[in-house]
Amino acid sequence: MNIFVCIKQVPDTTEVKLDAETKTIMREGVASIINPFDTYAIEESIRIKEKLGGKVTAISMGILSAQKLLREAIALGADQGVLLSDKVFAGADTLATAYTLSMGIQKIGNFDLILCGKQSTDGDTAQVGPSLAEKLGIPHTTNVRKIEEICDGYIRCQRMKDDGYEIVEMPLPAVITVVKEINEPRLSTIKGIMRAKQATIHVWNANDIDADKSLCGLSGSPTQVVKTFMPVLHINAEMIKGDADQQAKKLVDKLLSVQPPIFR
Repeated sequence: MNIFVCIKQVPDTTEVKLDAETKTIMREGVASIINPFDTYAIEESIRIKEKLGGKVTAISMGILSAQKLLREAIALGADQGVLLSDKVFAGADTLATAYTLSMGIQKIGNFDLILCGKQSTDGDTAQVGPSLAEKLGIPHTTNVRKIEEICDGYIRCQRMKDDGYEIVEMPLPAVITVVKEINEPRLSTIKGIMRAKQATIHVWNANDIDADKSLCGLSGSPTQVVKTFMPVLHINAEMIKGDADQQAKKLVDKLLSVQPPIFR
């Protein structure tokens, strides 16, 4: 079975810097990690390979430093890594990202199953997985908490819902997005780390994957970020002095003076 797992590089910091002109996250010079939800997708892809045999390809779109994350995926058990990196990919929304990933996957070809994390911690849209399936013209399901069976050209999953789960069965090839309840990600081994150091990460640009540049990056994004900013929290604290009776009276007077009044 040929399995693809899509991983994303996200900032490993709460102090995210924003580009004032493009309104996008500035990733250069910021420590990055594999998107946490994607670690569950990596683990599940490796478990499927261990059970059914085959090959796991980790694929990502991003800047050149994302090669490090692909090596981490290989250290965990993926067989190869592919990075889609080009200036024209910058500033992509979910639709443009899905298009670029679809072109990279089609360049490799011969895929049976594609796994993605439920969503990314820097975007939280949960749109790339379903959009990728639409670009490839294959079925998909989201929020998978368990894969019950894969055989005879189909997959059966438990899809998490607010009030339980539902059973979804669909033909392969297909795309699934997974939630953290699906497994417990493993740690890399010394053997895996050594193998990852020696692995060749394939880096492809827009020309390499025959992508239409008008459909990539900002130019291919029908949604645009109008304004991005870090919220500023202002807290005005005031100490009410006096004995208990005086404090209570002053507090009531202040509450009554609020417009509109909190209570009457």
